[in-house]
Amino acid sequence: MKTITVLLAEDHQLVREGFRSLLQHERDIEVVGEAENGREAVQLTRKLRPAVVVMDIAMPLLNGLEATRQIRRDFPETKVVILSAHSDDAYVEQVATLGAAGFLLKQTSSHVLATAIREVQKGHTFFSPAISRRVQTRTRKAANRGASAKNGNRLSSREVEVLQLIAEGKPNKQIAAELDVSFKTVDKHRQHLMSKLDIHDAAGLTRYAISEGIIESSVRLTVL
Repeated sequence: MKTITVLLAEDHQLVREGFRSLLQHERDIEVVGEAENGREAVQLTRKLRPAVVVMDIAMPLLNGLEATRQIRRDFPETKVVILSAHSDDAYVEQVATLGAAGFLLKQTSSHVLATAIREVQKGHTFFSPAISRRVQTRTRKAANRGASAKNGNRLSSREVEVLQLIAEGKPNKQIAAELDVSFKTVDKHRQHLMSKLDIHDAAGLTRYAISEGIIESSVRLTVL
């Protein structure tokens, strides 16, 4: 029996420990790493090359959706199962277009989580019944409409990272340190964001980040 290696990406330690405890009883599944934010999830995927990443959406520094986009772009052999406490249409739509192989609500049972991991490893998709039909509908609509006018304003991965850190209330100097770039580079990204989105203050960028599911409203702690 081939073991399925799994990386858990969840910012709450107790939740990660709970998932690990649930999965350790599955003989064919091995948790090889844990990440507490999206950036660490991308880094550990690069290092460990897990077969499956179980990814929370709402995480600091880099949210699970953007982390999923980067993982699917750079490590297409790794499958991603999204975990969320919410099944909002905004999340469902993004998951359907990011290439995640599964989407489970956090209240799912350990049996369902293990089944999802096995199914996506086989190349299948697996969604919680409550959102499966909506995902299929939105995927068809996205395929039919092709590139929309909104795609002209699509943000790059780095711009999404900068936007999330701005929305979390971090100043340019701290963002530069987090991303290992210069202060001037961060300021340039900030100006590009404001120009591209036609938003000209940090509060507006924060509202945009919340509306797009980049952060949850509860994440925002300070106002620039």
